[in-house]
Amino acid sequence: MATMDKNEVFSRIRQILSETFELDAGSISLESRLQEDLDLDSIDAVDLVVKLQQYTTSKIDPSIFKQVRTIGDVVDAIMPLIG
Repeated sequence: MATMDKNEVFSRIRQILSETFELDAGSISLESRLQEDLDLDSIDAVDLVVKLQQYTTSKIDPSIFKQVRTIGDVVDAIMPLIG
C-alpha cells in the first residue's frame, strides 16, 4: 500500500464509519469523540477495529485502542500500520 497522509487516512476512516454505522460523514471530524459524539459503544469499537484491520491489512493490537477517544486518536493509532 502506498504511503498515505493523515488526511487520506481520516477520509477513509470517515467513510468506514459512515458506511458501517450509518453516520453522516459530514458530522465526523478529527475532534469527534467516539462515544459521546458518535454514540459508538464497545461492540461498535470491536466492529471498527475489524474494519480497520481490513483497511490496513495489519493486525491491530487491542491495547492501542484503550486510549483512543476521538477520530484523531484513531488516525494516529493506525498511521504507523499504513506507512
